This record gives sequence, C-alpha cells and structure tokens, in this order.
Amino acid sequence: MLVHGRGSIAQVHYTGDEAAPEIKKLLDAVVESEDEFERWEALIARASDLEGGVTRNSSPSAIELVRNVYDCFLAKFPLFFGYWKKYADLEFSIGGTETAEMVYERGVSCIPSSVDLWANYCGFKMDTSHDNDVTRDLFERGAHFVGLDFQSHPFWEKYIEFEERIQEPTNVTKILARIFQLPVYQFHRYYEKFRPLITSRPVEELADPKLLETLNKAVEAENQGFERPPLELDRQLRGKIDHYYYDIYLRIQGEVQAVWQYENAIKRAYFHVTDLEDEDLENWRKYLDYTEKQGDFHRTSFLYERCLVACALYDEFWLRYARWMFSQGGKDEDTRVIYMRASCIFVPISRPLVRLNWARFEEKLGRIEVARDIHLAILEEVPDHVETIISLAGVDRRHEGNDAAVRTLEIYISQRNAQVGGFLAVEQARILWRCKDSPSEARQLFKDKHDKFLESKEFWLKYLEFEVCQPAPDQEEAHARVKGVHELLRAKGRFSSDVMKELSQYYMEYLMDYGGKGAADEYMTLDKEVNGYVSSKYPSPPLGNSKGQPHTSGKKRKHKAKAVQANANPLVNAQVSNEAA
Repeated sequence: MLVHGRGSIAQVHYTGDEAAPEIKKLLDAVVESEDEFERWEALIARASDLEGGVTRNSSPSAIELVRNVYDCFLAKFPLFFGYWKKYADLEFSIGGTETAEMVYERGVSCIPSSVDLWANYCGFKMDTSHDNDVTRDLFERGAHFVGLDFQSHPFWEKYIEFEERIQEPTNVTKILARIFQLPVYQFHRYYEKFRPLITSRPVEELADPKLLETLNKAVEAENQGFERPPLELDRQLRGKIDHYYYDIYLRIQGEVQAVWQYENAIKRAYFHVTDLEDEDLENWRKYLDYTEKQGDFHRTSFLYERCLVACALYDEFWLRYARWMFSQGGKDEDTRVIYMRASCIFVPISRPLVRLNWARFEEKLGRIEVARDIHLAILEEVPDHVETIISLAGVDRRHEGNDAAVRTLEIYISQRNAQVGGFLAVEQARILWRCKDSPSEARQLFKDKHDKFLESKEFWLKYLEFEVCQPAPDQEEAHARVKGVHELLRAKGRFSSDVMKELSQYYMEYLMDYGGKGAADEYMTLDKEVNGYVSSKYPSPPLGNSKGQPHTSGKKRKHKAKAVQANANPLVNAQVSNEAA
C-alpha cells in the first residue's frame, strides 16, 4: 500500500506499455521538484488520458497509476477542490458510486469550507441515492460547514432544488426562511422568495413553536375583550410574523453592508500555489480584525477557515488563527489541531516558525516530550536551523537546568560547521552569563572555544560585547580585557576585510565611549590601519563653484555627511541586526 506524504510520488511506478517512457519522464520530473504545480498538472492529465481515458475497462496498471497520482497530488495540495471533483468523477467511472463517494468524503474533510465541493458532493448524492433522508443529512452537514459563506448560494440553490425535486414544499419554506437570516450575498433574493409564502403557507412552517407561541400571545393581548373571527386572527398573526422577519431582514442588510467592503475586495477566495497580492493579504487582515471585534465565535472561526483556503501558505494567518483560538479559553484541542494542520500539511518545514510556536504551546500544556519531538522533527529536515537548536536548548534549560541546556548545545556544536557552531557557542555563553549568573564560566568558554570559530563573526562580536558589558572597578583592567579580545581576533580571525572592519569599528566605538586618556591615540592609529586614508574613498568636493555646478545647499551637505557616516559605521547596522535577531 502506498504511504502518502512528501516523497511518496517516488514510490509510484507505471507497469503498463502505453506511453511508458513518457509517464516515467513525467514522474521523474515531479520527483525532482514536488513543489512545482505545473509538473503535477502535466502528470495528472497524461495519466488520466491513458488508453483513451481511464475507466473500469482500463488495464489494472493504468487504473493503479492514476489513483496513485491523484492520491499523492491531493495529499500535497489538498485545497485544490476542483481536483477532488475530477478524482471523484474518475472514480465513479472506475469503481462506481461507493468509491466516488469515498473520494468526496476525503475531499470535504480536507477542505470543509469549500462551497463548490459541497454543492458537487450533494448534487452527486441527489443523483445516486434513493434515500432522501440520507441525502438531506448530507445537505445539513454541508450547511454546517459552508452555510455562512458569503457566496454560499450555489450550495443553498442545490439544497432547495433537492427539496423541490422530492416535492417537499414545507422544507423549501423552512430553508428560505433560514437563508435570508444569514449575512450572505443573495440574502435579499431569498427574502423576496420567502415573503409571499407568509400569506400562503401554514403558519407552522413559518416559525418555530416557541416564536409562534409568543406571537399568538401578542395577538391575544391586542384583541382582549373583542371577538375576532379566526380568519382575522390568522391575518393578524401572519402580519406579526411578517413584521418579525422584516426586522431581521433590516438587521441582516446592515450586516451585509458592513462586510461588503471586505468581501468585494477578495480577488482570490480559492487556493493556489501562486502568491497573493499585498492588497489581498491586507484585506484579509482587516476583515479578520472587524469580525473578531463582533465577538461571534462561530462566524469568526468560519472566516478564519475561509481565509486559510486562500492564505494556506502564509504562516502569519495560521499563527493568528491559533492565537485567537487559544485566547477563547477551553479550546486547547482546537488550537492543537490548527497547529497540526499548518505544520503537517501546509507550511513547509523549511519555515519552522509555526512548528516552534506549536512546540511552545505543547510545553505550556505540560507536554514537554512532545515539544522536544517537534524540535527534533524540524532538525531532521533542517539540521542547521540555529533558532530551532537554540529553542530546543531553551526547553532543556527551563525544565532541566542551565547546565543541561549547555550540554545540549555542545552536542550540536560538535556536529555542525564553524558558522552554525559559533552561534550555538554564543548561546552557551549567554546561558552561563545571563541565566546562571556566572560570567567567569562564560569568559572561560569564550577563551576555550575561540580557536574553533576563527571564521565566525557572531562568535567574536559577542565575545567583544561580553567583555564590554562586564563591570570592573578599574577602567584600565576592563580596557585591557576588551583590547585583548580585539587583538586576538585581528591576529587569528579569518575574516573578509569588510567583516574585520566591522569588528574593529565596534572596538573603536568602545574606545570613544569608555576609553581613558590614551583612547583617542589608539583610535586614530586603528582608524588609519582599518579604514585607510579617507580621501582615497571619499574624494573632497571642489572648493570653488565651477561653471555649471551650483553650490550644494547646507541641508543637502548635512544629509550627505550623515549618509557617509552611517556607511562608515557598521556597528550601527550590526547592533540593529542583533536586536532584530
């Protein structure tokens, strides 16, 4: 049996004779780059057309191939609702009603918010099932998942068509009354179809028993002391029903008008592998902001599900959904499902941010081993992801102590190159210094490891920063420690000239900020050695006003000077970069 997941397409082989070389070439192309949708599209089209179009009469090898290709494709891209429909149609021609229905069930479980897929599934059920109750139950399932969609009218039209086909006008009336009370695009049309029924259909169909009881009491109160014929009482009751629904209609009209600006700005409500425009993303953000403020849990969660069809490949919306769900209280399992869907299906493991948040969520709930396993799973695929390694060490530090975290980092340092190892060694020093409050151990770590990281800019920059930050009663002693690190990196460091300048510039800034009487002398010596003659890099402007060259205004000269100073001061950029990290 084929095991689905990333890489599963490599297990697929075609044993038939027709177009075997072409099929192999298409399979190899997909295996080479699974993320390219166009390669999958070509493979599916060719596999489906084998032997003049795959049916139940096709060879077993052709049937097996097309099924495996669809299964692998939809495991990777489950939000392509149109392909679930194509697969179901194909299965109907191969295996009949039952196998097609199994495909539809898989489809709506993967993309439950798809109006079109539910409409297709329910339409298929209408045409193939003789049990009206079973079909109606399916429609009710669909209504739960897509009934609130602003563009849900294709589904509701199919539901009404079903009830009309089996001649159930009572149910048609109830469906119409139900739809126009939802903030959907065509609510007005359904209200206009329902309103004439208020005067013609039995009142029991027009409202639930509790509402009818309330309205009947109101009619009785108005007619207290008067004898009215039954027809007059019925007319008054229907008038109150009409007034009741008209008030609802006006409220829904206001709700639709409020969301219209967001709905009208949605240019792509379906999934695709191509990027969304920035305007589309911003519109989803604003739409979610608005809906969250309304405080309706069901509508907000439904909008998130809609959003995450179009925005499934964007981490920010998965993280936002999980955070919102967790904030509702008592929704731990729902939050976990969101993280699992994002991590296991949609967000590539090369972008571990969602998975790391999932691990922190599990840690918060006391599932420490699960949190560790999530980290380890990331590192199996992205072994050099520094943030994940440091985050894993953080789990150990919080639950087993500072020394355990240092040991964990040491394991990964021994298995990684100097660049990655430099970052991890810096984290070891930080834990010893900041968390364990042992600067002496941190200093010894820097001294012991400096020979291993002669190419790591991060290691030496943090070594300098560490010594700069250490308190010392004697200024000369502090200066000597920092100067010693700088001289060591200049003597042994294997850096490009630009990196060496950046590290030296940091030390030169230290001289100006904390140095003593001889600091200026040392600064000027380093400035000459590190930066060379300034005039060779920045030619002086002409002293006079040459013909055709107007004087530069003082404001522009000042701005240019600031730009030159910023370019010559990489410490600023380094500090900003470190703060961002």
